[in-house]
Amino acid sequence: MTDENYTRIAEFIFTGLKYNPQAQVVLFLIFFVIYLVTLLGNLGMITLIWTDSRLHTPMYFFLSHLSFVDICSSSAIGPKMLTDIFVERKVISFFGCAVQIAFLCQFVVTECVLLASMAYDRYIAICKPLLYTLIMSHQVCMKLVIGPYALGLISTMTHINLAFHLPYCRSNTINHFFCDLLPVLSLACADTHVNKILLFVMSAVLGGVSVVIILVSYSYIIIAILKISSADGRRKAFSTCSSHLTVVSIFYGTLFFIYVHPGSSFSLDINKVVSLFYTSVIPMLNPLIYSLRNKEVKEAFRRTFERKKFFISRKRRMPFWL
Repeated sequence: MTDENYTRIAEFIFTGLKYNPQAQVVLFLIFFVIYLVTLLGNLGMITLIWTDSRLHTPMYFFLSHLSFVDICSSSAIGPKMLTDIFVERKVISFFGCAVQIAFLCQFVVTECVLLASMAYDRYIAICKPLLYTLIMSHQVCMKLVIGPYALGLISTMTHINLAFHLPYCRSNTINHFFCDLLPVLSLACADTHVNKILLFVMSAVLGGVSVVIILVSYSYIIIAILKISSADGRRKAFSTCSSHLTVVSIFYGTLFFIYVHPGSSFSLDINKVVSLFYTSVIPMLNPLIYSLRNKEVKEAFRRTFERKKFFISRKRRMPFWL
């Protein structure tokens, strides 16, 4: 079939989430609160880390970038999803779909690899504490952060260039509430075998290597913790990485459920719910997990609050002519 015989698709239509039309306002408020908490929580975490000098360590340097990635990944989906709740025809342009996939792919891959960098940091901190400052130098930390962004960019450009150079002439309806790569590829008129193989290979390599680094790091961490004689020492050592381990378990567990379990007509609706969890709920949970389960972050919040109280009380005591 020649290229001229194709009816080009200029826009895509989402089927969206299934819900009772009478629950639109409630649903909007729930998702709006989730998105607002995500923005405020992650922005607050970034601000706290950069303003509190006691948090200027590699661990919190990585955490600030994790918060930045969470803001970007949720913003790639959140605003569009909120506006679509009140419209019957949920439309996104061809270019807008490409941009949404690019942002989501970029920051999901970045988070995937960044969590491996954070696991390596915890391994050095617990297994080689005397060499920690020497090994985790500023240059090394920068490389461990730039690496995830670079791999995310390479993965994104590869998939976007291949996917959006394909001709699209079939139905323009995407059975999802956002543009995801596989649902979009299913609408292409050309053979997408190469695209799907490349997606599988790159996901397996990037995800597999990251998982191996995390598993190996935590294997050594567990062995090191078990060698600590005192129970208090073991508790303190484990508390430094428990937040990261919780985030890793939730993030990788969700992605595994979506992309590994068998698909069916029933699982498509389940996938939407789980996709909603990893695009909206996980970015909201990350700062909460690190703030509630981390003593240093809670202490930093307390110091910041006390500083604000001090400046406010000092300002009130100043004479009105100053």
